[in-house]
Amino acid sequence: MKLSHITYPLPLASVLVLSSTLVHAQGPMEEMIVTAQKREQSLQDVPVAITAFNADALKDQGISDITELQKSSPNTTLQTSRGTNSTITAYIRGVGQADPLWGFEPGVGLYVDDVYYARPQAGVLDVYDVDRIEVLRGPQGTLYGKNTIGGAIKYVTKRLTGEPEFSVNATVGSYNQRDIVLSGELPITEQLAVGGSIASLQRDGFGEFLLNGDDNYNKDIMAGRISVEFTASDALWFRFAADMTQDDSNAKGGHRLLPSVLVPTEVAPSDVYDTWADMDTDNEVESSGASFTVNWDVNDALAFKSITAYREGETTTNIDFDNTSFSSLHVPAIYEDDQFTQEFQLNYDSDKFHLVSGIYYYEGTASGAFDVLLGAFDNPDLLADGSNVVGNFNAVTAGDVDTTSLAVYAHATYDFNEKVSATLGARYTKDDKDASVYKALLYVDGTSSWLGGTDLLTLGVNTDYSNDDSWSEFSPRVSVDYRFTDEVMAYASFSHGFKSGGFDMRGDAAANPETVNGYDPETVDTFEVGVKTELFDNRLRLNAALFHTDYDDLQVTVQSATPDGTNFVSAVLNAGKAEVQGAELELMADLGAGFGLQAAFGYTDADFTEVITQTADGPVDVSDDWEFEFTPELSGFIALNYNMSLASSGDLNWILSASHKSETRIFPQVESLVDEDAYTLVDASVVWRDGSDHWSVGLHGKNLTDKEYRVGGYNFYGLGLENSVVGYYGNPRTVALSVNYNF
Repeated sequence: MKLSHITYPLPLASVLVLSSTLVHAQGPMEEMIVTAQKREQSLQDVPVAITAFNADALKDQGISDITELQKSSPNTTLQTSRGTNSTITAYIRGVGQADPLWGFEPGVGLYVDDVYYARPQAGVLDVYDVDRIEVLRGPQGTLYGKNTIGGAIKYVTKRLTGEPEFSVNATVGSYNQRDIVLSGELPITEQLAVGGSIASLQRDGFGEFLLNGDDNYNKDIMAGRISVEFTASDALWFRFAADMTQDDSNAKGGHRLLPSVLVPTEVAPSDVYDTWADMDTDNEVESSGASFTVNWDVNDALAFKSITAYREGETTTNIDFDNTSFSSLHVPAIYEDDQFTQEFQLNYDSDKFHLVSGIYYYEGTASGAFDVLLGAFDNPDLLADGSNVVGNFNAVTAGDVDTTSLAVYAHATYDFNEKVSATLGARYTKDDKDASVYKALLYVDGTSSWLGGTDLLTLGVNTDYSNDDSWSEFSPRVSVDYRFTDEVMAYASFSHGFKSGGFDMRGDAAANPETVNGYDPETVDTFEVGVKTELFDNRLRLNAALFHTDYDDLQVTVQSATPDGTNFVSAVLNAGKAEVQGAELELMADLGAGFGLQAAFGYTDADFTEVITQTADGPVDVSDDWEFEFTPELSGFIALNYNMSLASSGDLNWILSASHKSETRIFPQVESLVDEDAYTLVDASVVWRDGSDHWSVGLHGKNLTDKEYRVGGYNFYGLGLENSVVGYYGNPRTVALSVNYNF
């Protein structure tokens, strides 16, 4: 379907009609400054589809982590990955990556203070010490590089003010939620200041592990940030920042959607947050990093910026795939990663010409191992000495990938006059990868030696290879914007992006010898037209975009159980082509008399046009059977707020909101029980602020109708003699009371 032939659903038409009737607003809205193009601009001047949240908006809505941003950002999916507590699954406009295994690259880039987070582990960022968050939709390859073909999420922390400050935020709520965040800064001299935050985020489980009584879906996180800023002069500024996150929440148990073959008496619990999983609930995710930033204004027009950063992470976790008391399909896993990045920027800014240019270097290693323990057995005949040892049949997968990436880029905007501007951007990237992959069937004592156990016998090695490859890509962007009036700007753009190639860390070379050759990058070409408006004396902000994306060389992952049911075979192929098109609309209005309205709507029409798979009869196109994962066709959000002045006692801000997502496929190649039907979530908040900006109190209710909805799952038939179809769920109804004091 061509973009010009899109028939807009009724909700979009309704919002357009509504927007034309908002003539009773009585006050201008605050200007939002963003750095989507790596320079400060008004949100309304950037020819990119962006949803931005400032600190006050995040606080008023009681947003606790970045997954909640998906409610009000069109065509955006941000969810906690299946079977985890803090790993992010991110999709924008149908593009993303659901598999958090080492070696796979994301399709949506995550940045904290312009530092790229290469791995999704610990990517569910908790919201504290934040200035704003920007969600950029569409390919951002020119300025942000590879792995931003769907878009980018920019988390920007607060700058130090140079004044002594301290704040305490305490929250108590449902399921024994008890959070406390301490933040502050202290000027050492007129030029030097130190600041930091520390957060303890605790909550009991929404359910329990029925066999041992441990909490399921609990939260146990300690996190902190520290920064040191030195202002040498008006033109020269330095910042050192460091952060850490320690997530000790229990491993997450799932809810079976089919009866167990091995333990038929363990029927699915009535509460989807309860589980029969019998694996150890120990889980640990550590993530930390540091960065050093230099800003130097060489003169009034020229500026230099350097960002040097290092990050590392380590995860030890357990996933019970069968979620029964039978000791099979246990998957203990470890992940380790580290990265070093260096970016130099040289920026030029004049009345008519604006240039952002730079060199970017990335070097990182991602590694890991996981066992698939298929059950414990007494097998003395397996050992040469005939000793009697109880061991596990185990399929181990392990490996690592080293990545070096170098890029140069330039992004220039020229203002021909007060109405017409044109932007031309380009980036050249070269990726080098060196990978090792090992996959074997073992008989082990406890776990494999990769995870600290003992290998008793090697029954067969399916994969054992090392290989390297390199790819290079040119990523252009062209856009033209036209300002009809000071309040109305329209733009048209073309952008190209790519997601890096690599090697399948689960690849089975015995079943698929081609896996040793790896897979190539996938690419997108996106055409977008949009309009940004501020009407009725800046009382109504209405932004809209239409887009069409040609998606090529999709990295298609196909997994299936081996005929004997002892393992599963993975293949990643550049076997796909697709077209994605859609529409987005965002509205914000001051209705007058203290009332305000916010609305967002997203429509995505995503279709595979070619998916080639190999069969006994040769290659077959199965695209008609495939659907995009984590990409609902419709998404919507509406919020009504009312601000009540209490005179000298401050003010009250009331917010009632609803967010909607249509039915969602979880696995692209197959319709399954874990797919999620359409659902709507209703939230409400009331926030009181005193007149002196010292005290604020917020009461926040989430999912007030207690809607049950899945955010992910596993869908394995015939693996280890089980049909393991398991769902993981979003949060139930919760209520939280937050108290904040600043002094």
